[in-house]
Amino acid sequence: MRSGKKTKNSIFIINKKIKKMKSLDEFVALFAEQFEETDANLIKADTKFRALEEWSSLIALSIIAMVDEEFDITIKGEDIRNAETVEDLYKIVLNK
Repeated sequence: MRSGKKTKNSIFIINKKIKKMKSLDEFVALFAEQFEETDANLIKADTKFRALEEWSSLIALSIIAMVDEEFDITIKGEDIRNAETVEDLYKIVLNK
């Protein structure tokens, strides 16, 4: 019986995490919100974000904070460096 409770609790925890996940489009929109001067319409899933003129270490920190707040997932600067596009970063977040 006890193992049944663990399974049920595990499923609850997994479901809670899944509820926090957003679609790629929602992630792109949240990502774009971190930029003040760049038109959000210019940021797409395939955007190479480090090539954006406004990209800076401050925005990278904003992205880290956004992922923590919206997904309850901690990413590091290394995760951002390992991503080339916004979609790459989204996939990294999904795999955390």
